[in-house]
Amino acid sequence: MISAKFDYVRPDSLDEAIRALASGGDDTKVIAGGQSLMPLLRMRLAFPDKLVDIGGLADLRGVRDVGSDLEIGALTTHYEVTRDPLIRQHCGLLAQAAGLIADPAVRHRGTIGGGLAHADPAGDLPAVITALDAILVVRGPSGVREIKPADFFSDYLTTTLEPGEILTTVRVPKLSGWGYRYEKFNVTAQAWAVVGVAAVARRADGHVEQARVALTNMGSVPIRARAVEEAAAGAQATAAGLAAAAAHADEGTSPPSDLRAAADYRRHLARILTGRALAAAAGTS
Repeated sequence: MISAKFDYVRPDSLDEAIRALASGGDDTKVIAGGQSLMPLLRMRLAFPDKLVDIGGLADLRGVRDVGSDLEIGALTTHYEVTRDPLIRQHCGLLAQAAGLIADPAVRHRGTIGGGLAHADPAGDLPAVITALDAILVVRGPSGVREIKPADFFSDYLTTTLEPGEILTTVRVPKLSGWGYRYEKFNVTAQAWAVVGVAAVARRADGHVEQARVALTNMGSVPIRARAVEEAAAGAQATAAGLAAAAAHADEGTSPPSDLRAAADYRRHLARILTGRALAAAAGTS
């Protein structure tokens, strides 16, 4: 199918992009790698009057070490996230999860900023940055805002980005001494996750000192599994101890039922995958 007609602009600067986006109103959309938006355009599920192409803004690409954090430009591709030595050294969970997104063609074109701004609860990166306690930096006509994941994702395919705002940077903390794991169940290698679990854990004296867990496709937004985190804190880093903590994984969730899985099956998957992810992150398996 061919997309509906739209105007197209390719700004030379971020300021120019913000002005173009703000002047167009709600019917103007940002495009970068195009891996989220282009399918919607082709199927006529999106009808923008104007596309603002920010793909040429080199300042929004790359990874920078800023002390206790890494700053990742929104135009950094999934492939670059997977391969970047700073991310692999200090934030292995993000590198691992990015390597599981779709297929090589998508990973070479899709961007971390586009994947997050698309806000699909079945996407891998929203849950990962939620587990990492990342900060999303956006810039718009009113200046710069820093937003936590819980405040960024507001509903299905919906964020709290205001008119004219562009996600520019993802700031993730370095996790020295933390183990990590992203567990994903999908029907085929290229498919969206039926359920995914992002986990990081810090271990001391045979016990889990602290854990962070977030769930993919268990609601309309990525969900922080607080009950699991509370149960895991202080628990023995054994398969049995972590399985007991993982039994709380579906608490407070609202998983969808669709052609791929019923809600009850997703709840079961969440508990199983959380146990596996926690065990790997805590060095138990």
